[in-house]
Amino acid sequence: MAGAPPHGQAAPVIELRVLTTDDWPVWRELRLAALTEAPYAFGSRLADWQGDGDRPERWRARLAIPGSYNLVATLDGRPSGMAGGVPTDDRAVAELISMWVAPAARGRGVADRLLAAVEAWARQGGADVLKLAVADGNDAAAALYRRHGFQLTAEPGDLMPDGVFREQIMAKALDR
Repeated sequence: MAGAPPHGQAAPVIELRVLTTDDWPVWRELRLAALTEAPYAFGSRLADWQGDGDRPERWRARLAIPGSYNLVATLDGRPSGMAGGVPTDDRAVAELISMWVAPAARGRGVADRLLAAVEAWARQGGADVLKLAVADGNDAAAALYRRHGFQLTAEPGDLMPDGVFREQIMAKALDR
């Protein structure tokens, strides 16, 4: 079972916190860590969020997307992962964005908890489908999403920062 502790060890303590715009420093710390550690996985580049892009009002605006749901996961008290949910123009569809788990927390159930929370948020908001974009070649993330019932769609994803590859769109029907 993914996330199960080795025999004789206590289970990790994973807590989720819903962020407000005042929590932008926590979001900033994790987002910059994500873009540094896994630049291949995101449609944004680290350089886009540094220098002139690194402003409190910009971080607050990201957390203030109307109807959004932004989470930070802590593992044994340390911020270790993040995910966001945003509504789309189609009320029946919600989107998972900005998913990332720190390398030291991978395989310990953090991603599972973040995904479950965003799925619950989407269901409660009336969505029938949860979509996400995953970078081509990000096999670990794609495997995680498949394990949670997501499947590739034929929908073309956005162009990646390299200007060559496109994100792959995955979707999952949400039961009620």
